[in-house]
This record gives sequence, structure tokens and C-alpha cells, in this order.
Amino acid sequence: MNHEGSAPFRPAQPGFRWDGVAYMPYKQEGSAPFKDISRQVLFHEHDLNCELRYFEMDADGYSTLERHEHAHAVMILRGSGECLVGDEVRSVKQFDLVSIPSLTWHQFRATAGEPFGFLCMVNALRDRPQLPTEEELAALRGNPVVARFLRNSSAV
Repeated sequence: MNHEGSAPFRPAQPGFRWDGVAYMPYKQEGSAPFKDISRQVLFHEHDLNCELRYFEMDADGYSTLERHEHAHAVMILRGSGECLVGDEVRSVKQFDLVSIPSLTWHQFRATAGEPFGFLCMVNALRDRPQLPTEEELAALRGNPVVARFLRNSSAV
């Protein structure tokens, strides 16, 4: 059973929505640089010690450039985009898998002029994200591939 007490079966609805699942803003506006992204917590399972979330960004949207102690397991579910993990930038598409290790800079960006959505599994209890300092941003931009990604994302 879901932590929020939802029913064991929650049918999918059109537009990547689910019965009994709240459609929420990604983060509080102004708390970090991001654009046109939403979040839905599909499962918050204490018995499994994990949370499965669905994030979706509009065309040209992006997530926050951040890192934290907890790792992520991500599956691209809709559309395509680009993903920064550490010092690598990769194009990602529907059903690709992305592992994000602990304390690794990461960011997702929609690139195909269409919505881009992904499932993200994390620990049920986790630390707060860290945003890069100016020095850390300068170090990331020392890699030309990462510099291009950051410049194109307008997210920092």
C-alpha cells in the first residue's frame, strides 16, 4: 500500500497522469534554476525504502543542476533529451536507463521540441540537493562538452 494510503491499483490517465497521484510543481519557484518541469510521486514505499517519481518537462524545459548524497535510478519514459551526469553529456530517449551516483552533478534537459518525462527512483529518506558554487561551476565548464551543455541549457 502506498504511504499516502492510496488504493493498490491506480489506473493511468491520458497525458502521463495517474488516478490518485497529485500533479505538483517541481520545486518552490525561485529555490533553484529550472524551467517548465512538474513532479508526481507515484509510490512512496516505506516497506521498500524508496520513492518512485515521474518528472516531466515541457519542450526546452530542464531540471536543476544539482548533486546530493543519495543515488538515482532513472528511466526515460517519454520523449528525448540530454542528460549531464558528472563530466559526461549524453542524448537520452524513451526507455534509456541512467544511473546517477552519489554526490555527482546531474541535470536533464528536453531537446526535441516535445515533452520529456522520466521515472526516478530514490531513497524514501534522502538529503537535500546541493547547488554548485561559482568555483564548482567554473570547474564543470572546464570540460568543453559540459560547458556547451550548460550554455545551451540556460539553467545556471
